[in-house]
Amino acid sequence: MNNFAEHLKEITDGKSVCILGFGREGRSTYAMLTKYCSPSCIAIADLSSIDREAAGLPDNVELICGSAYQECLDRFDVVFKSPGIVLGASPDDLSCTVTSETQVFFEVFRDKIIGITGTKGKSTVTSMIYHILKESGKDAYIAGNIGIPVFDIAEKIGDDSIIVCELSCHQLEYMTVSPATAIFLNLYEEHLDHYGTMEKYYNAKKNIYLHQQKHDTLLINSEIAPEESPAYVYTISNTDPKADIFVSDGRITRPGEEYEIPTDNIKLLGEHNHYNIAVAHFITTFYVDEKQFTSALCTFDPLAHRLEYFGTFKGIRWYDDSISTACATAIEAIKSVPEAATILIGGMDRGIDYTPLVDFLTQSDISVICMEASGKRVFDMLLSAELEDEKRIHYVSHLPEAVKLAAEITPEGRSCVLSPAAASYGIFKNFEERGDVFKELVKAL
Repeated sequence: MNNFAEHLKEITDGKSVCILGFGREGRSTYAMLTKYCSPSCIAIADLSSIDREAAGLPDNVELICGSAYQECLDRFDVVFKSPGIVLGASPDDLSCTVTSETQVFFEVFRDKIIGITGTKGKSTVTSMIYHILKESGKDAYIAGNIGIPVFDIAEKIGDDSIIVCELSCHQLEYMTVSPATAIFLNLYEEHLDHYGTMEKYYNAKKNIYLHQQKHDTLLINSEIAPEESPAYVYTISNTDPKADIFVSDGRITRPGEEYEIPTDNIKLLGEHNHYNIAVAHFITTFYVDEKQFTSALCTFDPLAHRLEYFGTFKGIRWYDDSISTACATAIEAIKSVPEAATILIGGMDRGIDYTPLVDFLTQSDISVICMEASGKRVFDMLLSAELEDEKRIHYVSHLPEAVKLAAEITPEGRSCVLSPAAASYGIFKNFEERGDVFKELVKAL
């Protein structure tokens, strides 16, 4: 095997280790520790209860579950924190060493990694880059926030491997290693329930490039480009023609080069996806030629719940954009969906500023169905605005009522899109479940 196992052993052998969070990543960490390492002991701490027998855990693995699960951390030498866990104390205030799968993996493989972050679009860009590389015959692997723990691919990495890694703010928050190739797509209000301020959220994201080295590459939206970096910095934009890479009207321009996106032959909707394509085009030109890029791009299927057209029911075209948790994505959905007549908005209220969305909706003629806590806030803001037709603004409690109403008010031949501009938590397990429920409700009409 590559030197990953050796590095993991160096960190954990003879040490007391706690795995903080036993979801997909925690289980991946446990599998690697038990396969390659010899810690003095292993404990697993989680807010939720853990079924020892179902998880296949031996009696010598300590289980620490319940509301006080983080009070044990200073008993251990090393703590592997899962990204879904919010630490109750700063790592600087703990006597243990707090690390993560992502940190350890990057310490070994950073030179092979293309890392992607941003508030929106990172899953699409990650999947697109991976698809283009793989279709072009490269030894490419995909992992990270996309749903594949990085330890799951660690044993497969070879000398010529390229790792395409989606990175969330939670994965980046305490990172001290940055990928050799970093992509920072955009920055919008998000996760303020955790970070409290945009500055803290932004600071977590910045770790994708803060620890880059000389000769590394950073591709970043021109609005958030750093003033200084040891890396080669390239800016990208779909609004700023002065950026190094500019995309507009389906054309990508950079010094000495233009690329016309084959818009009639791709399955991606919207100008925001032209931006995503421009990102993938720039990065993959280091590995593939233009013919290979175009061929692979035309076979790329959009990810589920991202402006996904899933059928015509009751004469209405239905689109699932459940991934949408920000004003910008809901606005883009309305612009991108053909013949959009109705939008479903609302979910968990994280306290984001809905003024840009309300301003846009005020100037449009689309019917708006608001729901849940954030939807109530949008509904009240819209009624307080000067609307020519208040009858197109509606409020219902939950998604089933919203779908039923949408089927009644959306004209045949037009489109309805679920683009909530809000998180799903507290109502659904995640945005995937929200999108799946939406589809089931529509198909049952």
